[in-house]
Amino acid sequence: MRMTITAGIDFIGCATLHICHTLGSFTLFLLQAVKTATTTKLRINKVAVQMSHIGIDSLVIIILTGLFTGMVLALQTYVGFQRVGGEQLIGAIVALSMVRELGPVLTGLMVTGRAGSSITAEIGTMRITEQIDALRTLGIDVFQYLIVPRLIAGTIIVPLLTLFSMIFGILGGYIICVFVLGLSPDDYVNSIQTLVDLSDIASGLCKATVFGFILTWVGTYKGYYTAGGASGVGKATTQSVVASSISIVIANYFLTKLIECL
Repeated sequence: MRMTITAGIDFIGCATLHICHTLGSFTLFLLQAVKTATTTKLRINKVAVQMSHIGIDSLVIIILTGLFTGMVLALQTYVGFQRVGGEQLIGAIVALSMVRELGPVLTGLMVTGRAGSSITAEIGTMRITEQIDALRTLGIDVFQYLIVPRLIAGTIIVPLLTLFSMIFGILGGYIICVFVLGLSPDDYVNSIQTLVDLSDIASGLCKATVFGFILTWVGTYKGYYTAGGASGVGKATTQSVVASSISIVIANYFLTKLIECL
């Protein structure tokens, strides 16, 4: 019995130390990136390349995700609202869901799976093949060259992708309501104009900005500290996607509470 209690306390202690070490390492990594961004010249060309890689290459996926999410949301909303005679409010429900929650969250998760994993794999491969050490030998600031452009690009481009997700989600709902369910297009549009404010869109874009920062922060961190050869790259990539996805879901809750208080 005493051994079991001791083992339990030891496990809790080790887990706590591991969490504190990980959080501290993440924080120091971010502080180094912020210091580099504020004290060195920004490589605009690198930022543009990363914006293309993270954003433009993900555009089709985001459009499809938003479109079919809006379609499904319209169908499910119709099932419930038909019972209480509220079909004229489906447009507002679809729009509010897309701009406040589903648009930002789904965009963040999809970009994490496509671009976040790629960031980790790319930097991780550079780490295990000693390319990062070679850059240091040449006198190149690794954070300025690899980390900062990706952080800035992700923070800027994910909100823009979210706009496409919102627009096509609302369009998908319109297609289902008008052409499949036979509802009035005027009711769909009028409910959106009446009940959806610019503040709703702004809150969604603020969330997307934070999500873009989180996924590139985690992706670059996991790639930078990759170890263990080729298998280590695969492990780091998996950890990056899982950690980013969980962080986005958790951050979404706290951001929602924060926005409600403002």
